[in-house]
Amino acid sequence: MKRTVYFVFLICFVSNFFAQKDSLQLGTKYAEDQIYTSISYAQLYNQPLPISKSRFSYALSIGFMKDITLNKRGNIAVALGVGYGFDFFNHQLKVEEINGSTNFSAVQGSISNVFKSHNFELPLELRWRTSTAKKYDFWRVYAGVKFLYNLRNKFEFEENLNTISYVNVSSYNQFQYGLTLSAGFDEFNVNLFYSLTPIFNDAIINGEAINSSILKFGLIFYIL
Repeated sequence: MKRTVYFVFLICFVSNFFAQKDSLQLGTKYAEDQIYTSISYAQLYNQPLPISKSRFSYALSIGFMKDITLNKRGNIAVALGVGYGFDFFNHQLKVEEINGSTNFSAVQGSISNVFKSHNFELPLELRWRTSTAKKYDFWRVYAGVKFLYNLRNKFEFEENLNTISYVNVSSYNQFQYGLTLSAGFDEFNVNLFYSLTPIFNDAIINGEAINSSILKFGLIFYIL
């Protein structure tokens, strides 16, 4: 009996949703609330001299955006979101946490040396698009800023055939932010994230400050 009630409720909800969507007319004010998911190629830039660019690295992200239109046509809007992001870097900066202090050195040889982070995301965008209340396939350009709060970070490397890892190192910058840009047609869009903050606080290697920041570029998909 419960399954029947749930099924009837679902049918009524879906029917009502499409009835409301079909009732929209050109000029009707509307919003593009969306689920987003992205996959990106990632690199560390502003690396100190002993450290070369990171090897193949990637980032994943998923979340929800609340759209607030600024004009009647609905082609200009702002959007605030909430989401989760995962970063994986294969890099050459060796990070160790010793007696509550973070030590940095350059990796020697081709040993495995990776860094993983889990982040809470707060994106904020200014949006322009060619959509209307009755047009669901459209061009878009979304520019904004994304705030990140680190939930967990892990640095792991191999040494003398042993795997050594450090979780939530003290020098890691938990709060980061950067510029974002997404552009494309319909669900398929290119995406860029350019961090404006370093991933470490007060970090030094061989007397040089470590200002490594994150650059990501890839694809982002918006699902209504």
